[in-house]
Amino acid sequence: MDSENRLGGFLRARRDLVRPEDAGLPPGVRRRVPGLRREEVAALAGVSTDYYVRIEQGRERHPSPQVLEALVRALRLGAEEAAHAHRLAYPMPERPARPPDEQVSPGLLRMMRAWPHTPAVVLGPLLTVLAHNLLGGALFDGHAHSRDLMRLVFLDPGARDFYPDWDRVALNTVAGLRESAGTGAPDPRLRALVAELSAHSAAFRGLWERHDIRQKTRETKRFRHPLAGEITLEYESLTINSAPGQQLVVYQAEPGSPSAHALTLLGSLAASGTGGGVPEHARSPLTTD
Repeated sequence: MDSENRLGGFLRARRDLVRPEDAGLPPGVRRRVPGLRREEVAALAGVSTDYYVRIEQGRERHPSPQVLEALVRALRLGAEEAAHAHRLAYPMPERPARPPDEQVSPGLLRMMRAWPHTPAVVLGPLLTVLAHNLLGGALFDGHAHSRDLMRLVFLDPGARDFYPDWDRVALNTVAGLRESAGTGAPDPRLRALVAELSAHSAAFRGLWERHDIRQKTRETKRFRHPLAGEITLEYESLTINSAPGQQLVVYQAEPGSPSAHALTLLGSLAASGTGGGVPEHARSPLTTD
């Protein structure tokens, strides 16, 4: 897990990902680092090398907004990554810690059940499935970690077949976990999850060390379902204001497309009890094994 020097760790990880030629520098032939050198970042940002080293090492944790913006440009950070850097440099006063709310409101559950043709799931901060409607459950059923998206992607033996675009899914899932984790005091459960996944998945370990940040918003995703075949769905992720940390993810297929017909088949199988779909109110409690 990250040390207390979170801004320095973030900048160092992003520095490793910038190719010299992308920053207008010659690639060189005897480089010892995969990306930019510290002195190169400092020159691009218009600060001294010593000052930039102090930031990376955590001896300067609150650089001025002007310096931070210059580093954002030098490291070619996107909007979400830049916002994350600002949150690390200028953290808001921490509120008293409280356990994350994993109870899904009865009203939201009723609304999800009223969507028989639309898969929907509610995710917690660690991307565990807190609730789902019938079709949402059927979409992910049949895996050792069907109700835990992080473990499904990195620990489930069937993940790479289930996600035809596994590399992109893995990158976005880790980036989404970092965004969901925020910049406050790390949740002990997050520490435990990162330690477990790092120990058992080299792919997760490498992606976590990149410090990618990406909020789960909307995307097109492909699934290879064991019963319904290949399905391409577009999802929208919505924050739940009444339960901070929770997000409602709703999937849709293009009307009239083969994926829409596959969803209809999957819904019929789930409703008849032959598709493995289990209604939210009847499913067993979540585990993290």
